[in-house]
Amino acid sequence: MEGVNRLRKKQTSTLLFRSNKHLLILIALFSLFIFFIFFFPNNNNSLAPNFLKTTQCFNFQKTQKFLTYAPHSGFSNQLSEFKNAVLMSVILNRTLVVPPVLDHHAVVLGSCPKFRVSDPKELRFNVWNHAIELIRTQRYVSMADVIDISSLVSESAVRVIDFRHFVSLFCDVDINYFCSKGSKMDDSLLEKLRQCGSVLSGHIGAINECVYAVEEDCRTTVWTYQKDVENGALDSFQPDEELKRKKKISFVRRRKDVYETLGPRSIADSATVLSFGTLFTSPYKGSESYIDIHEAPKDQKIQSLINKIEFLPFVTEILDAGKAYALHTIKSPFVCAQLRLLDGQFKNHRSATFQGLKQKLDSLRQKESLPIHIFVMTDLPVSNWTGTYLGDLANDSDSIKLFLLSEDDELIKRAAKKVLDEGHGWNFGAFSSDGIKNVCHRRQKLPDILLHVEETVCSCASLGFVGTAGSTIADSIEMMRKKQFCSR
Repeated sequence: MEGVNRLRKKQTSTLLFRSNKHLLILIALFSLFIFFIFFFPNNNNSLAPNFLKTTQCFNFQKTQKFLTYAPHSGFSNQLSEFKNAVLMSVILNRTLVVPPVLDHHAVVLGSCPKFRVSDPKELRFNVWNHAIELIRTQRYVSMADVIDISSLVSESAVRVIDFRHFVSLFCDVDINYFCSKGSKMDDSLLEKLRQCGSVLSGHIGAINECVYAVEEDCRTTVWTYQKDVENGALDSFQPDEELKRKKKISFVRRRKDVYETLGPRSIADSATVLSFGTLFTSPYKGSESYIDIHEAPKDQKIQSLINKIEFLPFVTEILDAGKAYALHTIKSPFVCAQLRLLDGQFKNHRSATFQGLKQKLDSLRQKESLPIHIFVMTDLPVSNWTGTYLGDLANDSDSIKLFLLSEDDELIKRAAKKVLDEGHGWNFGAFSSDGIKNVCHRRQKLPDILLHVEETVCSCASLGFVGTAGSTIADSIEMMRKKQFCSR
């Protein structure tokens, strides 16, 4: 009997040892998991412990609510998104974070009609990283440095804050650091900003009702406002069966009222920061690709805003430069040719683009005195004009006189310096920034404003305008000409 008891005790001890061993293994694995989360923050989904303990929204007043978004592609697309962001911010009663002007195609979206777009989280994080890189390399230019929004802010219910001010508050970073350190940002600051961008992008979800990251994009949603349709109704444009089968797409597009979905009494409304992905939209097959808000007959404040944002002019420094070039350099009546020949789809339609210009010039030759003055804005370098219609025009000095601008022209450099000195973007900050503005200007590189001055010159072309079909730049110039801004 005594032997049996010893055997039982031995078996019990063995079982307890095995149980404790398994428990120790589980504890060790859990400890290792916690260790990796807190000490290896190289993943977008991880944050250092100190960063988690200090909720960024504590730096904002409880009554303050903000809206951010992720612009992309070329400047015209970014401007279009900015207008939509202004509209969304007022509808949702939020302060709009004014972004920088991104490098051309530094961040791309994809094709909404083909349901082949970047995920909103990735788009937001890519835009954030590029914006920080612009600050670090001293190439930061605010959208408010280029587009005049002063009257929009003073006369409307639009509230804005500069991205740099927002970052300094949300990420708890001294704003002077952006200017005084420049490209010498240390690794700890860059890591803190990366983690901050991960929060805003929605990689780790909401933190204490701080951030609500909008996951609806153009594959699933068309935003509306006060439409007489049921919120969540199917949109008229859906992926066809071939696309579903080929791309394994299961998306269904619905029309959602932005106010009912993200406004008061919604989960999103409780968040201090509402973070959209893209806000770009365009018509396609009878439907808007993402935002279908063109009128608001039931809300006169929003209707007035829709009318105002249809055309947002460049800042005075850019407009003055374009007008001066037309008046003092070209002098005579001229035609403008905006020829986009290299980028995207446009390189496949070069002949048609040249044909439109040829027809215009043939008509002018019949009724105008020679030589005909032509201002050309194009992405085709002069060194590549040989063998093209532009090369033929350049060699026809008897009947054609060409004018071009480049970023090295003194007029462009002087205008860029004025834009930098004025620093309109700093005017929309959370606190006085004159001292910061002066420090930043001494270190900032001149902004690239060539495209904007060229558009202004084209708006002054009294003999007409020939634009590239499908180009958003051409659309922008047509709008400027329609508003007759050059004659003001």
